[in-house]
Amino acid sequence: MEEKEIKRCKWVNLSNPLYVKYHDEEWGKLNLDDQYLFKCLFLETFQAGLSWECILNKRENFKEAFDNFNYKKIAKYDENKIEELLKNEGIIRNKLKIKAAIKNAQIFISIQKEFNDFKSYLLKFSKNKIYYEVNKVTNKLSDEITSDLYQRGMRFIGSTTIYAFLQSIGIINSHEKECFCYKR
Repeated sequence: MEEKEIKRCKWVNLSNPLYVKYHDEEWGKLNLDDQYLFKCLFLETFQAGLSWECILNKRENFKEAFDNFNYKKIAKYDENKIEELLKNEGIIRNKLKIKAAIKNAQIFISIQKEFNDFKSYLLKFSKNKIYYEVNKVTNKLSDEITSDLYQRGMRFIGSTTIYAFLQSIGIINSHEKECFCYKR
């Protein structure tokens, strides 16, 4: 099938190869590896108030600046590291988001300790179910997870952010009906 014949979700910017590749190879595909889960949660929290394309275009810069999304290292960042990150023009230089990323990494680790891994924590809410739905930005699942994470102290999360996170990791599959990745 030729590239022009492939139907994708309408939101994909076809002129951005990174976006096309992300849509085709990652978004909505179930991946519950804890390192991947943290990376996706991390990036979604930085997206708050911005476009996903902006974050995706800076993803490699984030990866380099934040030690390959190593949550154990991020959890130990100090003021010197925060100042270094605030000077990095390749990432979103928002001090509140950077501090939240550190705190969220610490909470991620505490959830891992409580549930053996972050995957088990998420599956407690989703009951091992994959949700197939389109044209939504929140649902009961994202509301419940958001409420719990917020009570644990995570920041720059909201039901819309968590919904987008769940879409990115494949617990929610929101590929549009016309898209070649669509599943019932």
